[in-house]
Amino acid sequence: MNKKVAFYTLGCKLNYSETSTIGRQFSAAGFDTVDFTDQADIYIINTCSVTENADKKCKKVVKEALKHSPSAYIAIVGCYAQLKPQEIANIEGVDVVLGAAEKFQLIEHITDLTKKPKAEIYNKPIQEDTSFVSAFSIGDRTRTFLKVQDGCDYSCTFCTIPLARGESRSDTIANVVKQAEEIAASGIKEIVLTGVNLGDFGIRDGKREDKFFDLVKALDEVEGINRIRISSIEPNLLSTEIIEFVAQSNKFVPHFHIPLQSGTNKILALMKRRYRRELYADRVATIKSIMPNCCIGVDVIVGFPGETRQDFLDTYEFLNQLDISYLHVFTYSERENTPAATMEGAVPMHERAERSKMLHILSDKKRRAFYETEVGNIAEVLFEGDIKEGFMHGFTRNYVKVKAKYDPILVNEIKTVKLEQISADGDMEVTEVQEILTH
Repeated sequence: MNKKVAFYTLGCKLNYSETSTIGRQFSAAGFDTVDFTDQADIYIINTCSVTENADKKCKKVVKEALKHSPSAYIAIVGCYAQLKPQEIANIEGVDVVLGAAEKFQLIEHITDLTKKPKAEIYNKPIQEDTSFVSAFSIGDRTRTFLKVQDGCDYSCTFCTIPLARGESRSDTIANVVKQAEEIAASGIKEIVLTGVNLGDFGIRDGKREDKFFDLVKALDEVEGINRIRISSIEPNLLSTEIIEFVAQSNKFVPHFHIPLQSGTNKILALMKRRYRRELYADRVATIKSIMPNCCIGVDVIVGFPGETRQDFLDTYEFLNQLDISYLHVFTYSERENTPAATMEGAVPMHERAERSKMLHILSDKKRRAFYETEVGNIAEVLFEGDIKEGFMHGFTRNYVKVKAKYDPILVNEIKTVKLEQISADGDMEVTEVQEILTH
């Protein structure tokens, strides 16, 4: 009888692509993958360490795994495992901890699944990890997250990712295209490009070999993929030529997620971001002038050291005036070994929470305003297999979430529908799917 393995992923889309790749290694080795809530012989937890909360989540997930299967072997990989291996090794029940370079050799480090009296650690200094390991997620039949870049050469003062993932490095264009062709052959209709600093694609062995725009043009030629989505790209790396190319592409969709972090130049300078608010506003204006219906998502951090009430209000007003579609709001948390952790002007926790709440409300308003511009439009929706209270969901090319009555025939299908009205839960509703579908 085959051994059973279960996975749990914390953090970003990049982590999901890597978990899926590790999963395929275990399948090839004869393991059966089961749900995390099932009894497994080994639980593999892929961690994130972007926020303090992510660290706490890791500890909680370990406890949950041992509830399901008290004698199970527990392996921890990922960013938290790179940054604080000994801290993880001290968590009761953990058997092995693997850092950034070692996580893809997990199967080789497991000789048997006997629980260890003391956790083993395989974790070399991040400076020594200069290799690039390809990864993409399979399991969601609708879309895949395709890793094309890893690491980061930027030195934002709040961020631990360069410490956890090392220097910027990338796959080759030829290999990414080959993987995209494999994904297309599997029947998946949408690829989401992922990386730590995606727009910095093209560095190999410390030298720039390609540009992200070169990759975009190459992927646009791949047959069999209906949609390609750019997950997140720095504003200073989102060139006008990329925007113009996406606008005329049949594959690349009108949706950009562009980190801002702060709407004031003072805080952007303290963060060591590589742009100012004027450039950000210019990028948004350029996108909207060429693609009026483009969805634009924004990352923003509240409560950064030195952020006064007026600084926050300036950020709020800047975002309020921007023609954007939604926000991802992060409450600043101090991270060890980052310059920001020792900066003066720490913002009280209750103030951070209040600012976060204000921006979440603004995000809801922005999203609704964007959806209202889409009501009555004809759009292509890629339906997914989720069922919630008799409904299924899908997304338009410009990332409007559509809600429809569940029909198994629609799963992983792209259909043309009329966007009718915004439902009580904020999604776009399509009430008579079958009657308004076109083929």
